[in-house]
Amino acid sequence: MNAPAKPDGLLSKREFNHFRDLRRRYCAHELDQRESLQTETTYGPVYVLLSRSLPPGTSPEAYRRPF
Repeated sequence: MNAPAKPDGLLSKREFNHFRDLRRRYCAHELDQRESLQTETTYGPVYVLLSRSLPPGTSPEAYRRPF
């Protein structure tokens, strides 16, 4: 997961839906409290935090829900 992403462009709708479904499944069955991830891209590193709680002082409206 740390190899630089190949710049193949945007995800197709099918790829995005697959990503969304895998993310939901991971969060439902694998995520305990939180998971911190880092991945390299052609634009530099990206940091991802999956958590079962909001960061202190953050409103739920700060997060988009189209996933």
